[in-house]
Amino acid sequence: MKYILIVLTLALFSFVPNKSLLKPNATYKIAKLKYNGGGDWYSNKTSLPNLIEFCNENLRTQIDKEEEVVEVGSAELFSYPFVHMTGHGNVIFSAQEAQNLRNYLIGGGFLHIDDNYGMDKFVRLEMKKVFPELDFIELPYSHSVYDINYKFPDGLPKIHEHDGKPAQGFGLLYEGRLVCFYSYESDLGNGWEDSSIHNDPEEKRQAALKMGANLVLFAFMQLQ
Repeated sequence: MKYILIVLTLALFSFVPNKSLLKPNATYKIAKLKYNGGGDWYSNKTSLPNLIEFCNENLRTQIDKEEEVVEVGSAELFSYPFVHMTGHGNVIFSAQEAQNLRNYLIGGGFLHIDDNYGMDKFVRLEMKKVFPELDFIELPYSHSVYDINYKFPDGLPKIHEHDGKPAQGFGLLYEGRLVCFYSYESDLGNGWEDSSIHNDPEEKRQAALKMGANLVLFAFMQLQ
């Protein structure tokens, strides 16, 4: 654990997608991605604040307590080392937005897509605009996102049931680097929400938060 915390600190001090240096002891921010198409990008209002609190308490990160909202095509996208995308419905990226998101991810950014049920067929098409040369691949359970700090030997935890399908973690790998993690049939974001919203068993909620913390930690550590 001490080694992980030391490396994380170094990663936080050195990251922004354009590779310039950040000032020591700064507070960092993560953001929710705002997209067009009519899908509810704004869903799970308590999820990121709770994940941030969990990371700050358990990983000793210095992430601002308030989540930010950033548009796909905005230059502000490059200010965040970790961006979270969720929703239930349609997603549309313009050509400019797709290029901006590609530049962000190639430049060192990390995108977590969490299917909140119903966005799968849309987000896969739109991510093809971002990386036409890449396909989502299911990551093996041996991948470091599943054991970088908290151990998930069987892959993604299953938080909510929808269609009787197993939870799956997919990735986009650009030149060998995982730039996008896509959690499918898992509902991680729902598991991060206030316990009173979904009344999930505490062990499921903790599993969701721990997996989310792994993703945040992975995003920071690979960018040092």
